[in-house]
Parts: sequence; structure tokens; C-alpha cells
Amino acid sequence: MFLPKNLDAKGEKGFFVPLENNPEVMSHLAHELGVRSELGFYDVYSIDDPDLLACIPRPAYALLAIVPAKIYWKARNKESKTSNYEGSGANEPVIWFKQTIRHACGLIGLLHSVSNGGAKHYIETESTLDKLLKEAIPLKPAERASLLYNSEALVAAHRSAAQIGDTEAPPAEDENNQHFISFVKAEDGHLWELEGGWNGPLDRGELRPDEDVLSEEALRLGIGAFLKEAQDEGDLMFSLVALAPKN
Repeated sequence: MFLPKNLDAKGEKGFFVPLENNPEVMSHLAHELGVRSELGFYDVYSIDDPDLLACIPRPAYALLAIVPAKIYWKARNKESKTSNYEGSGANEPVIWFKQTIRHACGLIGLLHSVSNGGAKHYIETESTLDKLLKEAIPLKPAERASLLYNSEALVAAHRSAAQIGDTEAPPAEDENNQHFISFVKAEDGHLWELEGGWNGPLDRGELRPDEDVLSEEALRLGIGAFLKEAQDEGDLMFSLVALAPKN
């Protein structure tokens, strides 16, 4: 993604330039933040074609999806309303970040993907991400959001990633009608749906020890609900990438 002249990754009003959901951009951002290079993102071209799924290394630790806003809200409106999540501390099954920076949903989705489950064991000690998580884990969601908002290291990493990709970045103040959602298998064995614009993390159910986020059951419990709404609407403008160790 190419930045137009005079456009930075984050404006004075707390806008970020939207990120493309492609493996090059997301892998670059993960590595800039301190995830080891043997972990990266891969395009998911199908969730029901065994041959295409077999091209992705396993286990897959996270599935990062862009969902069109209309489909997102159709699915969300069927959710039971929950109170705002106020969890904190090392005993949380997942770490969840509330999004307060406009258009930072790609960054938040990336953070959710690499900071939970098996992926977090690939974070370099004393890296930007390692230091950020050590600060964030004891904090309540509002304080975590403030930590992200004021992190110059995150701004720098996002700026670097925003310049990569196939299309010119839109102005940061433009409307962005898509949502990034991360599905991760946490160390409690459950599939969690993580999105910074919702009230908190959503537990989608337990997976068997041999099931990862691309297993049939995980796809049914997670992204499947959004894909069903998309099929009903005839809108399949989705983008999916999986986080997995390199071969």
C-alpha cells in the first residue's frame, strides 16, 4: 500500500491509514513488532477445499479476516448483548485490546493474532511487542487502549507496514467499511473471536487438542457465521489470512 504525499501512518487526530489484509503486509508488521521470522501469514483462498487448505503450514495459530460492514452487523445483531469486558491480568484466557484509534482495526487484529495462543511463544524477548504486552497485561481495557494510543513504537511499525502492498492507501480520514476479526485458539483450548470494536472477547467453544483455527470445527464456530450471512446477501468480499509457522 503506497502512502499519498503528505500522508503519515497516524494523523494528529488519532487516525491510522487502513492496512491491507495480505500476507506480506501483516508478516512485515508482525516482524517489525518483534515476532520471530519463522512465523508468518498465508493467504487462505478457501475454507472448504482440502487441496487449498493443505498449502498452509500447520498448526495455524490465528485466522485474520476482513468482513464487510453490512455482513459484520447482520451477524453481530444476532449476538446476545454482553456487558463491557473488564478483564485484566495474567490469568485471562486471551488478551483483548479495545480499539480507540480510528482505522487501526488491522493493527488491533494483528495484535490479537500474535499475542495469544501458540503464536505468543514466537515473540522475541525485549522486543517492542514483548515490552508492550508486559505493560498491557495488568491493565484494564481502557488503560490498555490508552497504552496503544500513546505508543510511538506502534506508530512507527504501522507506518512501515502501511507503505507495503498493492494499492494506494486511502486518506486516513475516509470512512472504512470493513472490520478485521481475529480467531485464535487460546491455551485453554477454546476458539476465541477477538475484535477491538466489540464489547470484549467472544468464546466460540472448545476445540480438540488436534484442531487448529483452520479445522472444520473452528471454521464452523468462527468465520462460518459471517460467511453464511455473506452467502445470503451475495457479498463474498472477504479476505482471509492465517498465521502459521513457516515450512
